[in-house]
Amino acid sequence: MRVSSAAFSDLDALADLWVELAADQRAFGSHLRADANRTSIREALARHVAADGVLVAREGDEAAGSGCGTEPADADGLVGFVMFDIEAGAYEQDATRGMVRNLFVRPAYRNAGVGTRLLAAAEDALGEAGADTVALDVLAANDAARRFYRRHGYRPHRVELEKSMRSDTHSKEDG
Repeated sequence: MRVSSAAFSDLDALADLWVELAADQRAFGSHLRADANRTSIREALARHVAADGVLVAREGDEAAGSGCGTEPADADGLVGFVMFDIEAGAYEQDATRGMVRNLFVRPAYRNAGVGTRLLAAAEDALGEAGADTVALDVLAANDAARRFYRRHGYRPHRVELEKSMRSDTHSKEDG
């Protein structure tokens, strides 16, 4: 398996991987619609590829080994990707934050070091771009992802809370 910068020729395969990621995240409470966002994410991926902000893991003959999964990779050999950038916002901050926007490894290749290599490569690139810290979002119900990030030194910084407007604890009388 090898990690390298994504190319524009990878965009369709990357969009497919993101759709797979979004579909998987529905099980953890994500509100993103997978296929409905294919065009939007392809455009976002294209911007990130142009800015060298997407790395891919491909099957290959590197020393890390190929064929670490039990099913073949897509024809393009992509087994995972990470999308990242430097946070840009309207507010001045006392730290330059790198943001990991998406990290995905095909299920057959998980627990083989692919995610670790992608995350480390993104952190290195963000550090070279001037990031003082790296932040990312993970769904609260995704215990495996939270464990993965904890093992790599990530700790809660900000907690987002959500409430369904269909819950029985919300009524017009509460307002």
